[in-house]
Amino acid sequence: MKKAVLITGASRGIGRACALSFAKAGYRVGVNFHTNSSAAANVVRTILEQGGDAMLLQADVTDYAAVSSMVSVFGRVDILVNNAGIACDGLLQDVTPALWAHTFAVNVNGAYHCVHSVLPQMLSRHDGCILNVSSMWGRVGAACEVPYSAAKAALIGFTKALAKEVGPSGIRVNCVAPGVIDTAMNALHSKEDMAALAADTPLMRLGTPEDVAHALVFLASEQASFITGQVLGIDGGFVM
Repeated sequence: MKKAVLITGASRGIGRACALSFAKAGYRVGVNFHTNSSAAANVVRTILEQGGDAMLLQADVTDYAAVSSMVSVFGRVDILVNNAGIACDGLLQDVTPALWAHTFAVNVNGAYHCVHSVLPQMLSRHDGCILNVSSMWGRVGAACEVPYSAAKAALIGFTKALAKEVGPSGIRVNCVAPGVIDTAMNALHSKEDMAALAADTPLMRLGTPEDVAHALVFLASEQASFITGQVLGIDGGFVM
């Protein structure tokens, strides 16, 4: 029987690359989206055309009931990839309480909702893998991105604590911390800023969504069966 992976925020960027990469690795893929139905449907269609197995799953990860329903519809989840996230740029003094709360609702509460919904079945099987997508800014912080940095740092703490809690039940929990990845999320930065970030990266380039996806597929595999509670930097050496 194929193993099944549920990927949140899988309509574009890192999530899309993950969906395609896991499908190529032989997984049944749950392609979650919130509002971009056409892009998510295109991901599913691409997987099916390539001979893979995928299901389109709409749910707002900030809504626990919607997430729980999505998991029930999809069924067995062997691997959960908490990828859904939003950025938040600007000086902290200009960040409203509503914007702060929404940043945490998507990036942190969304991961909790998904984990809480899949954990019972993983615990009953004594098997499972949870992968959280944080950021290098969650490791070192970024000026003018305080809410985003704080939320992504919370995901790292969530990963480490949960790995200790569920490890005895055979469930692994790991986290990736991407650097500057060439995705739509970074479109708010100017070409000059992106070029400067690439120049500040020891490997002298921006990362690709596929760079992150390949690492996640590895962490979900049997080759990573003795790896848990870790934060893997996929940042071209930006954070050492």
